[in-house]
Amino acid sequence: MNGEVLGQGAGEGIGAVTRIVLIRHGQTAWNVATRIQGHTDEPLNETGRWQAAQLAAALAHEEFSAIYSSDLQRAHATAEPLALATRLRIISEPGLRERHFGSFEGATFQAIDEQWPQEALRWRQREPDFAPPGGETLADFYQRVVSTATLAAARHPGELIALISHGGALDCLYRAALSLPLNAPRSWQLGNAAINRLLYTGRGFALVGWNDETHLQAALV
Repeated sequence: MNGEVLGQGAGEGIGAVTRIVLIRHGQTAWNVATRIQGHTDEPLNETGRWQAAQLAAALAHEEFSAIYSSDLQRAHATAEPLALATRLRIISEPGLRERHFGSFEGATFQAIDEQWPQEALRWRQREPDFAPPGGETLADFYQRVVSTATLAAARHPGELIALISHGGALDCLYRAALSLPLNAPRSWQLGNAAINRLLYTGRGFALVGWNDETHLQAALV
């Protein structure tokens, strides 16, 4: 959906629009191993660091007013090259963290299915009130992320901001922009360091473009 306009007319007659560039962090070793990260503070791997540099080069010409990032290091390290290129400081925002997955964290998808079969089924069915043992419900996670992004966007009417976060958080904002229920199956991509664009007005979020990976087409050297 690179460059596809999905939220036409958003913001007409309802005040200044905040433009948002929404980014999932670069790749980590746990992404490759299909391990659930959640609040576990995993660093970027080599590919993730390369992705962050490519992202910064692609966005360096844009006039950002602010860069907000989850305080987990994989998101913060993705934001750092962009902050350097735009001469902006990173505003750390714990509300942009990934969902807290409790006992699931560190386990692979297969291990979750084997160790917690009933809980795994509820998780995969996207039950809004289900929380992994010791973790966060999907409904609470959605409320946290959308509220945090709304507050950040509302501070910058008429401006452009970057939000660097996590796959689950991007999924929440995609659903908010298209008014999709939490239990609807996911059919959209959440690429590491891909560029996604939203608009925000007093009426909420609108989707402009999703999962643009043009800047990541070059081979990793």
